[in-house]
Amino acid sequence: MLVATALVMFMTPGLAFFYGGLVGRKNVLAIMFQSYISLGVTTVLWFAFGYSLCFSGTLGHGDLAGIVGNLDMAFFKGVDLASPSPMNPGVPLIVFVAYQMMFAIITPALITGAFANRVRFPAYLLFLVSWLVLVYFPLVHMVWGGGILADWGVKDFAGGIVVHTSAGFAALASVLYVGKRAVDDKGMHSLPLVALGTAILWFGWYGFNAGSEFGVDRITALAFLNTDIAASFAGPTWLLLDWIFTRKPKFLGFLTGAVAGLATITPCAGYVSPQSAVIIGVLASAACYLAVNVKNRAGLDDALDVFGVHGVGGFLGTILLGVFGTAAMSLPGRDPALLASGLVDGTASLLFKQAATAVGTAVYAFLFTLGMLWLINKVTRVRVTKKEESEGLDLGEHGETAYI
Repeated sequence: MLVATALVMFMTPGLAFFYGGLVGRKNVLAIMFQSYISLGVTTVLWFAFGYSLCFSGTLGHGDLAGIVGNLDMAFFKGVDLASPSPMNPGVPLIVFVAYQMMFAIITPALITGAFANRVRFPAYLLFLVSWLVLVYFPLVHMVWGGGILADWGVKDFAGGIVVHTSAGFAALASVLYVGKRAVDDKGMHSLPLVALGTAILWFGWYGFNAGSEFGVDRITALAFLNTDIAASFAGPTWLLLDWIFTRKPKFLGFLTGAVAGLATITPCAGYVSPQSAVIIGVLASAACYLAVNVKNRAGLDDALDVFGVHGVGGFLGTILLGVFGTAAMSLPGRDPALLASGLVDGTASLLFKQAATAVGTAVYAFLFTLGMLWLINKVTRVRVTKKEESEGLDLGEHGETAYI
């Protein structure tokens, strides 16, 4: 589990390289810094009260209406060497705290690709803190911390709801609030950096998904295999679509498709068969490819396609869990609460719950993000000026450059 924790941590620098390669040369450090700073700021919040708000109390037993926890474990009170983790008594609580912290670190960093080149660093710091407190921490409690959605029977193996849907629809809100870039940007300056970032993300995703079983058993192996299958089918699917519509087999298309497959399989990884993971990977690329093209035609400046890949992917995967989830992919004697029986098992109730939760999460993240940005703009200007954007955020915001 410590290795899985380290893998998830490594995804945040991987995301920084992925995004860094996709922007122009004068904004590389700024976008990378927005990922790296979460390693520090989120850890501070997690220690102070974040973990407690996520995992203290359950529905009707000490939390706030099943939406957010309490402060009983603020500053890691009660997190000692003797305490077992809530998911697996054989693993110490301190490991669970660290593992979940890595999810908290990367989730807001995903959003930054949407408003690349346009947001001031002080405003981003306020956004990072506010979004974690008002969106991420409540969602974790509701889905994974014994809150209202967990009690209802909603499933999310590794973060399709909590991570990708929430970040993706927050990204859409950010794009609408911040607006288009005022200065023409050539975009991707280094495809090799994007490839490196994709490799790190893909590698780390094994800890993200397989580690979410929080133990070593057959479900761990299933989640690992499904993660690779979905990405490996999604990448070529996007490549094929690019080849058909642009007449060129594009490396960037393959990389983007692989990430879409990874995001989409995340909520399903430990609940579906490998055969279903194939279908999920193909559908992930098709849906996300369509979403990106619709976004482009609509003129929305989601610079690095956070909504089209993570938002649509997480949303789709959450719903597909209600279709392909099956009790056949489980261990004998497994707690029924850990099973996911969807349409393939002849059960429609899970599909309804997953779809309703996906829609609710999208609306929740979208509206709270819009409100947050509006309030932050009252405190400090959110958007850079046209002059600052023209100069580039590396020099304008940080006084540094990536290249001589």
